[in-house]
Amino acid sequence: MTAIQFILIIIAAFILFAGLFMVIRSVSRRQNADAVAINYDKNGIPIIPRHERNIVDQPDFDDTVSGETTIGPNRDYLNAVIEDVPAQGHAITDHDYNEKSSADFARWQAEQQHDNTGFGYLTKEQGADGQQHSGQMHDNQEADAFSSLMSATDHLMPVIDTVEEPIFTDNSPILDHHLLEPVDEAQNGPLIHAQDNINITILPHQYRDRPPVVIRGQDLLGLIDKYGLRFGAMNMFHRYEQKDGTGILWFSMMGITENGIAPFDPHSVATNVYSGLVLFLSLPHPRALVSFDSMMSIAYMMANDLNAMMLDENNEPITPEYKQQLRNEVRDYQG
Repeated sequence: MTAIQFILIIIAAFILFAGLFMVIRSVSRRQNADAVAINYDKNGIPIIPRHERNIVDQPDFDDTVSGETTIGPNRDYLNAVIEDVPAQGHAITDHDYNEKSSADFARWQAEQQHDNTGFGYLTKEQGADGQQHSGQMHDNQEADAFSSLMSATDHLMPVIDTVEEPIFTDNSPILDHHLLEPVDEAQNGPLIHAQDNINITILPHQYRDRPPVVIRGQDLLGLIDKYGLRFGAMNMFHRYEQKDGTGILWFSMMGITENGIAPFDPHSVATNVYSGLVLFLSLPHPRALVSFDSMMSIAYMMANDLNAMMLDENNEPITPEYKQQLRNEVRDYQG
């Protein structure tokens, strides 16, 4: 044997052992994989493939529920409700009643043997009376058991606290509306009961070489807020004794539009334009001079802010002399 043949034999033996080792390792891995492939459910019970289930013992019902905890209602506390005394009394009563019924029945049977019809009638009547009496006894027993049950469960009922409802002491909006009506009528009394007016007109200055000058609604609202006028009765703006709208009405204001003198629409004042304004004092007035002076002062300031002029009822500029004349008329006015 040469050296080359010896080497080839060694190589062949090595290959043979290597192949045998690979086969053994493959079989071992397959067995391990099969063992790991078993799934378990949430209770730890293995999930076995369908084709292998026949080799596993089927669990019985006791094995299934042995590991589970069963919670059932406990009714032991009701045993104290049912007493033996009513039952014994009922048994004694039934026994006495049965003996009495048997004796009566025998006596009636001996007396009524000659009349079968009467005997049958009495038998039916006795049976009906016995059933009624037995039913009453059964109802009494049920009533006693129910009363005992109620008395035994009284301590289980929760204590319900009662709360007294508060008495409604707030004012009613409807009543407030009616109660405030006389106040509003007294506040706006000079306007409601007016017999005469002193009017002052405010018109913007006009220029020949310029478009007509108008009063924008937004500018007017700014002046209304500035001088304390309030929107109120008859859709007009009014100046009251106090700037917050309290006190008696002093004077009122309306707008001049393309259709003439008209009250204001509160929803469109900001978007409208006005050709002028009219301020007027209603007469008679309990504080006529104070109201007139306030109207003239505010009219002058508004005209100055609007670059406008103050005119009388004849559309003539108001002079100091005419202003004094109007004041004297207000002072001497007799309504």
